[in-house]
This record gives sequence, structure tokens and C-alpha cells, in this order.
Amino acid sequence: MIESRNHIYIFYHFFEPDDVVSARLYSQLAADLVQRGWTFTAFPCNRSCHGSDTIYPSRTSWQQVSIHRIWRPAFSQSSFVGRLFNSIWMLFAWSIAALMLPKVKNEIVIIGTDPIFSVLLAIPWKLIRRHSRIVHWCFDLYPETAIADGIVSQQSPIARIIHHILCIAYRRCSLIVDLGSCMRERLAKYQHGIPTCTITPWALIEPPTLPIPDAKVRHQLFGDAHLALLYSGTIGRAHSYDEFLRLARQLRNHHVYFCFAGRGYRSDELRATVDGSDTNIQVSGFATENELHNRLAACDIHMVSLRDDWTGTVVPSKFFGALAVGRPVLFAGSPESSIAHWIREHRVGWVLTTETHDAIATALIELCQNPTALRQLQQHCHDVYTRYFSRKQMVDIWHDELMKLHHSSPAK
Repeated sequence: MIESRNHIYIFYHFFEPDDVVSARLYSQLAADLVQRGWTFTAFPCNRSCHGSDTIYPSRTSWQQVSIHRIWRPAFSQSSFVGRLFNSIWMLFAWSIAALMLPKVKNEIVIIGTDPIFSVLLAIPWKLIRRHSRIVHWCFDLYPETAIADGIVSQQSPIARIIHHILCIAYRRCSLIVDLGSCMRERLAKYQHGIPTCTITPWALIEPPTLPIPDAKVRHQLFGDAHLALLYSGTIGRAHSYDEFLRLARQLRNHHVYFCFAGRGYRSDELRATVDGSDTNIQVSGFATENELHNRLAACDIHMVSLRDDWTGTVVPSKFFGALAVGRPVLFAGSPESSIAHWIREHRVGWVLTTETHDAIATALIELCQNPTALRQLQQHCHDVYTRYFSRKQMVDIWHDELMKLHHSSPAK
């Protein structure tokens, strides 16, 4: 067994230079922890997250992180079947790595949730390398997301079989990292009995001070609005927009404008819903990474949504991006979700439901008439992000938790 202090293997589908949010987060985590004395080797696939035409070299390094890429076939990530075949391939290849890699004393393994069912790697890995400490950073839950999407029935035999196998996998971990209390509750149903902690995604853009809107970008998105609300990002199966449209239509004559700037499964449906009478609603295109900072800062308030059935299966990263640029959040989703909890705890926005609709409409009209109060709220949101959700804060937690594992005995 090789003597190596603080060695970590990361098993995640994508990594730098891929720009999908989760890949960026894993890459940044590794780079930051290298600066704190950890040694990292990442094992992503060799194909780009944006398609199979872009192939990366098998061995590279980035900011002192070693990257060993796994070759895989060009199965499509756009279909459930394609994602499933990608998962099977990567799990098999990663299991072979457990046999082939030199055993390192005090090694820690971080397993993500892309491809789907990645946590199943914990079963063969722990069988082969009993000394390893396995950490699962859970960004989304399967099969829970497939059940919420109607792909699989919760009562089906396949769902029950998968649940049983996942119970075994979770129990092979030494630490399970969730994104919030609602996800932790979902994970508890597996009765894993493993220590848990919450480490949320941080924003990819973290302005050191409260940013001032770019006048040109704001006018393009909102015209002469007195109060501007923006939905930026994916409009997919997990998201809703009906509540926002209803609110926008109620505020049509109050100089409050709503812009939906994104792409995804439900974006065309949204465009078809907006008609000529919706004079304070605009549907725009997706922003490039270079445009993102100005777009996020162009509005006064960000909109974030998550359908009730999806609560705890995912936690929208848009929430953290909004707070990072000092913008309060109007959240349409379950009052029991983690985002709703944080909004109430830190006073950084509103939870939009049928019961709160009229009160929120009144609050937005008052903000529209009181720019000083709006600016104070935005500064408060920026301060909350810096204190509780920033990249530095999250990496600090990661470092502390990993050091605990490093000095503990391997889980059986």
C-alpha cells in the first residue's frame, strides 16, 4: 500500500473544461482543496457534456489535479436510455479502476450523481478496497427524479429493486453530503445510518460587491420597468412558470416587468402561453457564460421554481446564483423545501403559493415605489450569500469533513 497523505479520487461523469454547472463545481472543489494540501485524481469520461463529437485526451492535468479520462461509447445524454447505458459503462470502468489503481493509505473517494446511479460504485469499490472512505455528494436523486417525471412508477417492481440495491450502496459510504434538509429527508428513507452534512452548490459568479445593473442590458430585457424580475436558466420538466405568469398579469399596470431567459423542455410551451396582451412579459434566449454576469445583475429580483413532486430530488442552483449577485428570490415551490426554508430563515425573498400570491403582489408594488428599500434588500442578500453560501464557506466545510474522515477509521 502506497503512503500518500490526503489522497482523493473523484468519480464524476464530466470535469474541466466542461462548462456544465456540476462539472465546474467538482473542478473548482478539487482545485481549491489542492491549495489546502490534498492530492486529487479525477476520472471523468473522455467526451464533452455538450455532445460526443468533442473528445478529450486520456491523461491531462489542470491546476495540479490529475485527470484520467475513461473512454466510453457515444451514447446520447439526451434520452433516459442513453443516460442509463452511459451509467452502466462508467460504473463498470470505475469498478475496474478499483482493481487496477495502486492502493493508497488513507485514500478518500468522492462519488457524484452523474451519470445516474453513480453511488452504486460504492458497492464494488468497498468490496475491493475496504480501507477506502467513500463520500457521496448528492446533487440529484435517482430513481426519485424519474418517478417525479412519470418515467417510472414508485410502486413498480423495478423501483423496489433499485431501492433495495441503493440501500446497500448508501450503507457502504462513510459520509453522505446532501444539498438541503428536503433532500436529506428523501435519503433517510434508505435507512443508511451514515453520517450526513449539507454542502450546497456555490455560484459560478461571485461579485465581491453588490453589482450595478448594466443599463443597456436591463433595457433590452425589461424596457423602462420600475421593478424587473428575471427567470434565467433551464425551464425543464422540474420547473413551473404558471404562478409567475399569473402574478405578472396581476401587476401589468404597475411598471413591474417579467423576463424569462432560458432554454429547456418547457421553454417552447412557455413562449406559446405568452400572448400580445402580456405587455410586461418577455421571453428571451439563453445567455452565454460571457453574458451571464450582466444578465444576472440586470434585474431586481430573480425567479426560481421547482414543482412540488420534485422537492428534495434536486435543489435549483439558480437560488445561489441569485443571492451571489445580491438579488432576492421569488420562489415558486413547496413551502417545505430547503429553498423556502432558507428564504424564511435569512429573509432573502418570498415563497409564492396560492395563499401568498396577493401579499407578494402588494410587497412588489411597495418595492417598486421604494428603491431605497429594494437596494437595502439586495445588499442584505449579497451579505447572506457571502456569509453562508459562498464558495469559500462551502470549501471550508468540505475541508473540515474530509479531515475528519482522514483521521477516522475506515467504515466497514
